[in-house]
Amino acid sequence: MSGIDTATALPTGAPAAATGGRTAPRRRAKAGTTEARWVQWLLIGVALAFLLLFLVLPLAAVFTEALRKGLDAYLAGLREPDAWSAIRLTLVTALIAVPLNLVFGVAAAWAIAKYEFKGKALLTTLIDLPFSISPVVAGLMYVLVFGANGWFGPWLAAHDIKIIFAVPGIVLATVFVTFPFIARELIPLMQAQGNDEEQAAVVLGASGWQTFWHVTLPNIKWGLLYGVILCNARAMGEFGAVSVVSGHIRGQTNTIPLHVEILYNEYQSVAAFAAASLLALLALVTLLIKTVAEWKNEQEMKAAAALPPERPSTP
Repeated sequence: MSGIDTATALPTGAPAAATGGRTAPRRRAKAGTTEARWVQWLLIGVALAFLLLFLVLPLAAVFTEALRKGLDAYLAGLREPDAWSAIRLTLVTALIAVPLNLVFGVAAAWAIAKYEFKGKALLTTLIDLPFSISPVVAGLMYVLVFGANGWFGPWLAAHDIKIIFAVPGIVLATVFVTFPFIARELIPLMQAQGNDEEQAAVVLGASGWQTFWHVTLPNIKWGLLYGVILCNARAMGEFGAVSVVSGHIRGQTNTIPLHVEILYNEYQSVAAFAAASLLALLALVTLLIKTVAEWKNEQEMKAAAALPPERPSTP
């Protein structure tokens, strides 16, 4: 009888051992790491401490200092004519630079991702050029080209055209430092999507504009929105290149970052932090829109994956 019990116990125990052997790797795979629990919590704590120390506290300090003397002093700092001039110039610069970079970014990404041509690697390298050059150096390049003693300076002066120390120079410098953002967001996205859908649309008789508007744009709209958000945030917050070409003329060529610097150097801390809070609010709004765009993109991808496969129609 004991032999029967032993015989019957072995088969029932064997699957349990096998199951236990399989669940352990599954648990480790689900956890994503084999480190001890205290190591995971330590890494999370270090990351949170870093974010708190270098991101959250400085951001909170900006609003705290801006409102240190009350809401009336905060609003008074924003009502100054120089502050309004800086806000208007920042908005005008962004409204010019962002659409230009939008057109260039889409065209460059389309060419690089959809076609093979000579000079493609060079074009890709040139797009990354502003990332490798200091903004101050970028501003200095425009001074050397369009300044009074630059290459085109005498001709511009003879025709009474002002670029450096004027709004056109600020726009040019801003366009230079911001043009990689949209292209760099779209290039990997378009390369991953391929060009099968565009080719099918062309075969069906669609024109180039119809193909872009009805096929390409819906596929890249969230990546395009994210690139525009990043480009706009950098355009409004650019300091180095704009500082070189603006001339720091109060009420005329100062953007918000330059206005903040001048006020802070003059020990007008409340007004300086009030203007800086506008840039901080822009960063928060940018983060919110980015989160919403990523969530919408994820929802659309899940909805597309849940659709049943199309069945070929029978004649």
